[in-house]
Amino acid sequence: MIREFRLPDLGEGLTESEILSWRVAEGQTVALNQVIAEVETAKAVVELPSPFAGVVARLHELPGTVVEVGSTIISFDIPDPERPLDGVGGAQDAGPAVLPTAAVPAVPLQEARGQEALHQGAPNQGAPNQEAPRRQPTLVGYGAEPEPAGRPARKPRPGLTKALGPGSRPSEESNPPLQPEAGPPVAGQPEASPPAERPRSTPPVRKLARDLGIDLAFVPGSGPDGRILRPDVEAAVLPAGTDGAGTGAPAATGNEAAPQRGQAREERIPVSGIRKHTAAAMVSSAFTAPHATVFLTVDVTGSMNLLKKLKARPEFEGVRLTPLVLAAKAVCLALQRHPGLNARWDEGTKEIIRYRYVNLGIAAATPRGLLVPNIKDAQELGLRELALAIADLAGTARDGRTPPAALSGGTVSISNVGVFGVDAGTPILNPGEAAILALGAVRRQPWEYEGAMALRDVATLSLSFDHRLVDGAEGAGFLRDIGDVLTEPAMVLALA
Repeated sequence: MIREFRLPDLGEGLTESEILSWRVAEGQTVALNQVIAEVETAKAVVELPSPFAGVVARLHELPGTVVEVGSTIISFDIPDPERPLDGVGGAQDAGPAVLPTAAVPAVPLQEARGQEALHQGAPNQGAPNQEAPRRQPTLVGYGAEPEPAGRPARKPRPGLTKALGPGSRPSEESNPPLQPEAGPPVAGQPEASPPAERPRSTPPVRKLARDLGIDLAFVPGSGPDGRILRPDVEAAVLPAGTDGAGTGAPAATGNEAAPQRGQAREERIPVSGIRKHTAAAMVSSAFTAPHATVFLTVDVTGSMNLLKKLKARPEFEGVRLTPLVLAAKAVCLALQRHPGLNARWDEGTKEIIRYRYVNLGIAAATPRGLLVPNIKDAQELGLRELALAIADLAGTARDGRTPPAALSGGTVSISNVGVFGVDAGTPILNPGEAAILALGAVRRQPWEYEGAMALRDVATLSLSFDHRLVDGAEGAGFLRDIGDVLTEPAMVLALA
């Protein structure tokens, strides 16, 4: 029995995703919930689990293709539909069955795990008076209702060649292999067929390869266990027969300061994925919420001294303590006195919704663009737990492993612009939030202290807020409380 799996809505109402890589091949036997593909949404890189146990009959899309939600991406051959197999079963089917993807509420990840009863096979579609097939949930939710014929064609990413003509699909008889069409080999790549196993690399390296038009299947890896590293990809663009030694010219990376002879004077970079989503969100926020920004420069010498003392304590060994960690704690404390900044504006009902919890967003610059994942219930965490959560959040964001759940539901955010050597700025609100704090660089400079001039650690705080929810006095009071905690950490006793 052939069962088709459609690209699901990954729980964020997104309309499309790019298939970065397949983890399975045609003819391979897969288990229920085994990872079958890695896809990139507008917010994160997500691993898709298999909704069936069986044999991969067909891969419908090539890596690098942008596919609409609800489109069939893979077909499975379930050899014995009469007998349940790893949670997938059902009666004998009269023909190919399609995984229903009607627009129903998505199954949250934590609810989907362990619910084997939900994975039921489709009943006999050929028998009369049979009920409709039950929906097959995946670990990331359902897809959208299949669209009628004539929907827009899928959009392949530039730099990747598809083996099909524009708008065409492979026939059941031909079932072409997933490889580039015939043509002259790319410089630096052997004329061998790609291996069946997916090349091992990191998301930044795969992005670099896509930008340069390099097929990683042809790139030998020099890292541990054959992992493909950035230098391996850069070496693949050198002319055949050269190794770059003694030429005095680095490998082309697309970031040259000036065009070389024969090169185009302009470059067009497709906007997709996270960068596309961020651009749309920032435009929507900037022209929907009336922004107001206030600034405060404070002496944070007390905070810097506290961090030094904490780092020497055994319970903080191995914990990365930074001014950002103290600022995050200060925000959680100040929100207790100023709950109006932990809220959102409901345009539909013209109401202000205040949160009794803090999902603290931390803006993170990644190779794929800006992400603002959030720490759930940050108000419940101590300083050590908050520091560990921030470190984990930043690491997963840089590696492209941030789950979609961490990118939604934020209530207030912090942007640490100080890591870039910037003193202050006017941050744009994360959509749906009422406030965002920008933490500037900590600088040693002359400052008035106890009636005399002294060298002190000084930083500037910038707070942007939605003026529909927060007036100037409340915004200034919130920022002042944060500044007081960073100036004199013992102020937590007064705010707690």
